[in-house]
Amino acid sequence: MAFEEIQSAVAEGKPRQAARLVEEALAEGAEGTAILNQGLLGGMRRVRLKMQDDIDVARALASARAMKEGMEKLKPFLEQGAMNTRGKILIGTAGGDLHDVGKNIVGYTLRYSGFQVVDLGVDVSAEQFVQAVRDNPDAGIVCISSLLTTSMPEMRHIVQALNGLDNRRSFQIMIGGGSVTREFAEEIGADAYTEDAAAAAEFAESVMGIKE
Repeated sequence: MAFEEIQSAVAEGKPRQAARLVEEALAEGAEGTAILNQGLLGGMRRVRLKMQDDIDVARALASARAMKEGMEKLKPFLEQGAMNTRGKILIGTAGGDLHDVGKNIVGYTLRYSGFQVVDLGVDVSAEQFVQAVRDNPDAGIVCISSLLTTSMPEMRHIVQALNGLDNRRSFQIMIGGGSVTREFAEEIGADAYTEDAAAAAEFAESVMGIKE
């Protein structure tokens, strides 16, 4: 099967079609990693490129649902290869935002890439992020997601609170989501901005690497 079909299903926001195409690709013997990287994530990259010219939140959400449905079919095949040996990452959606699809996609991609992921959930306050860092002193990255512009002030507050911790040098702060930009990340003092799940995994690998 051509992975372009899966990409199109995701880019066009067709959840049922995406799930069916993933099942067909698996039945034909395609590797889970190829379906994820060349199919599902490829579709999300196409959405991101379109949104650079025309921001359509409804389309982005539909594509995220299609990605989620495809991932559900793929998950058992990817879990076989997830070893969780590269280090620990905390992830959560900023306070005031109840969206979890993007966060979940990033979290699962990180898990498959070999990281242990602690999911803090949605509507996570600065205090909850700080407590999570204290409870997990071995975490190397804190990921903060935000789809809504209304939650960006809370994301700023979260980053400020994390930057004030005594062990700040022991972890990196990565932010992302539909409302976030690289400029905003720099402005609030985050270490990195990533545009999609693939970029998040690449950043994590560059920062943490494989821990023997």
